[in-house]
This record gives sequence, C-alpha cells and structure tokens, in this order.
Amino acid sequence: MLSSHMKNLTHLFNHNRRWARDIEKRQPGFFAALSNQQAPEYLWIGCSDSRVPANEIVGLPPGELFVHRNVANLVVHTDINCLSVMQYAVDVLKVKHIIVCGHYGCGGVRAALENRQHGLIDNWLRNIQEVYRQHQRELQAMPATDAVVDRLCELNVAWQTLNVGHTTVVQEAWARGQEVRVHGWVYGLSDGLLKDLQVSLSSVDELQTLEQKLRGL
Repeated sequence: MLSSHMKNLTHLFNHNRRWARDIEKRQPGFFAALSNQQAPEYLWIGCSDSRVPANEIVGLPPGELFVHRNVANLVVHTDINCLSVMQYAVDVLKVKHIIVCGHYGCGGVRAALENRQHGLIDNWLRNIQEVYRQHQRELQAMPATDAVVDRLCELNVAWQTLNVGHTTVVQEAWARGQEVRVHGWVYGLSDGLLKDLQVSLSSVDELQTLEQKLRGL
C-alpha cells in the first residue's frame, strides 16, 4: 500500500518510466552500457537553482558530465564535499575540463547583497560578500540593483574559477603534467544561453595572471 505522500509523487515515477523508455527506444542498450562505466571529460560546478539543469544546458546525455552543485556555485577551500568531488573527478575520472557556471539573477548572490538575516545560509553567503568587497567601487557605481546582481554573478564565477585553480587537487594535477583546464561561464535564465567570461586557466602562470587582474594589481 502506497502512503499518501508516495501517491502524490506518482507523476514523477510515471515521468521516469517514460524517460527511460524513450531513451532505450532511441538507443537500445544505453542503460546497460552506462551502468558499466562512466568516463566524463567535464566536471560541472554549478548553482543548486532548479532552473539551471547542467546536462540539458550543454546538450549532453547521462554519463558525459560529472556534476557538483551548491548555492551560488561556490568553491570554498573548507568545503570537503566540493573538494572530494573535484578530487574524484580529476584523479580518478581524469576529467579534462572543470566548468564553474553561475547564472544571472542568482538568488544566493542577491541574498548576499541584502541587509537582512536569512538564517544558516548567511554563513555561506559571506563568501560572496567578500567578492563584493573586492569590487565595491565598481559595483556601487552601478545605478540598478539588477545590474549589480548580474555583475556580481560574473565576478563571483571569476573568483570561484580562481579558487578551483588554487586547490591542491588542480595544483597537483598541473604539477604532474595532467591536462586540466578550468573555465568560468554564466548562464542566462532569460534566453538559455551561456556566456564565456574568458577566465580560463590551465597553468600556474595563467592562475597568477587572473588573480592579479581580479585584485587590480
């Protein structure tokens, strides 16, 4: 006997069966092959926002994209969850690209700008507030709040890309000559398009150049 809560979610199981049936019809044996291995070339570090589905955005099927998501797509050096995902992706799966992808209109970024308490998440949002402080002069000169939010979304991605490059995972990969390139992108909710922020990194030299640029040195 299904509980009332389970009955309320029946439509999700129906969607799942339809989805699996459609894929198997288009690609017979897809799930049997997928269950044996995964060999993605990409690690996606994105926002938890339900409007930003990683695989669909870049048109990749299951098995092609290793994914980590959190509020406002942060890479924090004390976040063992994120670091563990990165370590597995780089050292075991041998991904060649790490993509940090934020999105315009991010609720986490907007909340970090608000002068009010949101609860436990305020501890997390302080990471974004630090990005704001680094670029306070530029952001305060903007006339509209939405423009500030969107620019801070871009700057946040740039700094998180830098943070990825500073991790021991990526530093050690570069030191042993492993090919790993880090990218910073932003997704537009209003048009579904990705923007490359041109902050890619594949070496310590490129990391240092980006850091100097972001710090205004």
